[in-house]
Amino acid sequence: MRPLAPEEKLSTIMVYTHNLFARGQIITNENVRVSIWLRTQGAPNYIHLFSPNMLLFGGMPPKSLNYSEFYVPIADVIAMHLAPPAKDPLDYDESESNRMMKPVGVLAVFFSFRAKARISTQADLATFLDVSQSAWMSVYDASVSNPYLPNVNMQVPMMLVNPSHVGFGEV
Repeated sequence: MRPLAPEEKLSTIMVYTHNLFARGQIITNENVRVSIWLRTQGAPNYIHLFSPNMLLFGGMPPKSLNYSEFYVPIADVIAMHLAPPAKDPLDYDESESNRMMKPVGVLAVFFSFRAKARISTQADLATFLDVSQSAWMSVYDASVSNPYLPNVNMQVPMMLVNPSHVGFGEV
């Protein structure tokens, strides 16, 4: 890995695709909120991971892979979050009126997230998903699990999911 410039920082993230789960480090500008990074104009075409630990799904058991660097195409990413215990400030104003936290189940191929979606008090989940045009959606207080990996059970305060690559359930 190259040395960091004075205005850069190193963050550890977790990335989910349809067949890959990766935990690695990324380099971003110091002022970037990594938790919403993929929603910004500065989002790259590939997530450049340093020292990633990866699990490849497709056969059972999952296969562990390690590289010094790995590039994950953004188009393949279905979810991403800072690795616990790291966290960013949440991306909403708690005093905003007419909003509520809706408990949801999010299915992302091999992973399940029990989380909360921030939606209008005037809408239900179906309406919210129909009218939302965002390529990335924040979900909060997410509990991450995998039925094939019982040791994977973590809580994250906020994560990004790609609504076009996951399924939502009302809980």
